[in-house]
Amino acid sequence: MALRSSVEIFNIRTGNARILWQTDRLFEAPNWSPDGGHLMLNSEGRMYRLSLNGDKDPVVVDTGFATLCNNDHGIAPDGSLIAVSDKVEFGKSAIYVLDAEGGAPRLVTNNLPSYWHGWSPDGTRFAYCGIRDDLFDIYTIGVEGGEETRLTFGEGRNDGPDYSADGRWIYFNSSRSGRMQIWRVPVDGGVAERITDSPYGDWFPHPSPAGDTIVFLSYDGDVFDHPRDLHVRVRMAEPDGRNAETLFELFGGQGTMNSPCWAPGGDEFAYVRYFPVA
Repeated sequence: MALRSSVEIFNIRTGNARILWQTDRLFEAPNWSPDGGHLMLNSEGRMYRLSLNGDKDPVVVDTGFATLCNNDHGIAPDGSLIAVSDKVEFGKSAIYVLDAEGGAPRLVTNNLPSYWHGWSPDGTRFAYCGIRDDLFDIYTIGVEGGEETRLTFGEGRNDGPDYSADGRWIYFNSSRSGRMQIWRVPVDGGVAERITDSPYGDWFPHPSPAGDTIVFLSYDGDVFDHPRDLHVRVRMAEPDGRNAETLFELFGGQGTMNSPCWAPGGDEFAYVRYFPVA
């Protein structure tokens, strides 16, 4: 079997990594369930649960008609719902919620395309990237739907939002400085604050549930987008961007850690390492 995806876990306290499960198929974007029992990933448009024991193959989640799910998905803080981004119904990515055990999706976003990225800590709202008139910006919306709240206004490309553990900030990546870097903005809107000032292209910031750090994916500085199958690095910094360091390097990129990936306690996070296609 020619391996394609390796689902792995890194412990920031010990600095050690372990392989959970490997496959010859393409799997992406692991979310860690709030009860610590499983990871949720996507593959070929479907959603899957993978036991944290790693001793069984993933089990498909019933997502109804939503069978073109991408890697922008996540589990509610109380574990009751999952959010998926799917394009079956409209031909563009729309955000839906459904029961965590599976079932019929309920549409949340009327404006399209929209790509889910993070739940608020209280589970009442989520943050996402929306493309409106060719502008990539950060929005929030209530889980029940309604009017979306816009937090960025076309200052470069804005993507990958995720909430801080205290609910005060939304972290995101933006190209407004000329290179993709990590920024944060107050959840109710306001002036964005730059977090990283690096020679890399920094993407997909995920604040720890412990509130003490963020992890993010860094491409070489000349890479603008977030393509698959490149030499990348996973980096960590304090919430204000200080003391940024590279935890490890890997072959990856798109799919490695697009969605929230922390374990509930904030000691570990999950990611996917890829193998080149023969």
